[in-house]
Amino acid sequence: MSQTAVVIGATGLTGSNLVTLLLHDDRFSKVKVLLRTPSFKQRPGLEPVIVDFNDEESLAQALTGDALFCCIGTTIRQAGSQEKFREVDYKIPVRCATIARRQGMKQFLLMSSIGANAVSKNFYLRTKGETENAIMALAFPGYHIFRPSVLVGTRKDFRLGEWLGYILTSLFFFFLLGKWKKYRTIKAINVAHGMIYAAANTPSGAHIYESDKIKEMAEWEQERAINQ
Repeated sequence: MSQTAVVIGATGLTGSNLVTLLLHDDRFSKVKVLLRTPSFKQRPGLEPVIVDFNDEESLAQALTGDALFCCIGTTIRQAGSQEKFREVDYKIPVRCATIARRQGMKQFLLMSSIGANAVSKNFYLRTKGETENAIMALAFPGYHIFRPSVLVGTRKDFRLGEWLGYILTSLFFFFLLGKWKKYRTIKAINVAHGMIYAAANTPSGAHIYESDKIKEMAEWEQERAINQ
C-alpha cells in the first residue's frame, strides 16, 4: 500500500535528495514538504505546505501522513548562536514529532549525527543526542535514527567544519576499518536511500544506524530499484 511521506528539512543537502527519490518511488503516493517559504516547483505527487514551525495549529494541519522524515539541521555558525541552533536542531524536530505522534503517524525517521550523545561535552553533539532521546520517549511504533559521518554532496552553503572533516576522513579512508568504518564519509544521497529503505522495510521498533550500516542499506535500496 502506498504511503504519504512528510519531509522536514527538504531544502537541505540530504532532504532535497530524499524528496527527489520519494517522488520516484511507487511505495509513496504523496510527498508533503513542510516549508517556511515557497521553495519547490509543483511536480506530480509533491505537496508543498507553508508552515510556521512555531505555530502548533499550523503544524497540526500539515503533519498528517504515514512516515515523517526529519532532515532539518543547521550549524552554530549559520544559526548565529547556540540558542538559535537549538531552536532548529532540537525544538523544531521535537515539536513536530510530538504533534505527529499525537495525530497517529506511525514512523519517525531522524537524521542526526555521528557521535550524538546527550551527555557529550560538545554542545552540537549533546543537542543531537538530546533530540534523539526526546523523540524516542514519544514511542513511535517505528523510530529510526540515522547517524551519518561527514556528508558528501554539493551544498548551497559552505560549511567549514564539514569540509575539514571531509579532508581528514578522505586522507584516512582506507585505514578506517572495523569499528572505525562508521567514520568514513558518506554521500548525502545514500543517507536518503537508507532512510527510504528503513521506512519501507523496517517499520516497527526503535533503530539506530551508523554510517557503515546506512551505506549498506542504501546499496540494498538501489539494488531493489534496479531490479524492479
